[in-house]
Amino acid sequence: MTAEAAGSPARTTTFPFEQVVVIFNPHSTGSAPELAEQLRNDLERRLPRTPVHLSPTEHAGHARDLAGNAAPTPRTLIVSVSGDGGYNEVVDGVMQAGDTGTVCAVMAAGNANDHRRTTGEEPLADAIVAGEVRHLDLLRLTIGHGPDAVVRYAHSYIGMGLTPIVAVDLEKGGKGSLREMVSVVRTFARFRPFTVTLEDGTRRDFDSLLFANIAQMAKYATLSETDQPDDGRFEVIALPHTSKWKVLGVAIRAATRGLGPQPTATRYSFVTHKPTPLQLDGEVLPLQANTPVHVEIAPGALATLG
Repeated sequence: MTAEAAGSPARTTTFPFEQVVVIFNPHSTGSAPELAEQLRNDLERRLPRTPVHLSPTEHAGHARDLAGNAAPTPRTLIVSVSGDGGYNEVVDGVMQAGDTGTVCAVMAAGNANDHRRTTGEEPLADAIVAGEVRHLDLLRLTIGHGPDAVVRYAHSYIGMGLTPIVAVDLEKGGKGSLREMVSVVRTFARFRPFTVTLEDGTRRDFDSLLFANIAQMAKYATLSETDQPDDGRFEVIALPHTSKWKVLGVAIRAATRGLGPQPTATRYSFVTHKPTPLQLDGEVLPLQANTPVHVEIAPGALATLG
């Protein structure tokens, strides 16, 4: 399951953009429309020769299409004004378009902004003006095999079972020890383990199986103390099926003080036994029974800034 690979530091290059495409949900319950407009105004003032286009989405999944359509234009920057889910669509759309050299960035505007919070280094508008592009890793998910296989990319995590579900509930519950406890206990009450067969033929029962490219989820759940988004590896946070009290203890520890260092890998493969939901940067994907699943690291695949 674990392959030996040495990660390399993120390389940085200066990249003058020919256009900036800002993708946002005009019906967002947050401030996405206002933030998108503010970013355009700021960039038009500071980069008067660079066209800035606002691209509002019309339905779920539309950001993926908009990003894929914009990606083939040379020297394009695509900004997702959104949470992690909206940014996932943009990143995946760009990756599905092929090796176009397109740069992606996210301006936090949704409920969950783990990727921006854990990887952001400076205000986004300043980073765009500077044009210093760096390369982060992505997680590449392959569901099935052969010509019918589905490939998707994730910027932060891919997970099954308890840990990603707790993360979503924490986001709903909000920060604070009492709210954290209520969220964890609510999830724990309805949770059931799942079974997979690993690549070596071993059958395993898990309460949680998470592949992470960032160290935190849902603002408050700390998954690892060592995870870096540009080290050529991802963290494997695996919780084998155990007693419910032990599961609850792990969930509470993730929500409060963190899980500590975790093993890493470059690829991980398994086959599902029963229909099982999988979460991809917060988006839920249904997996059918007897489905091969492969998670791999895509080193330096995401060109980004900020």
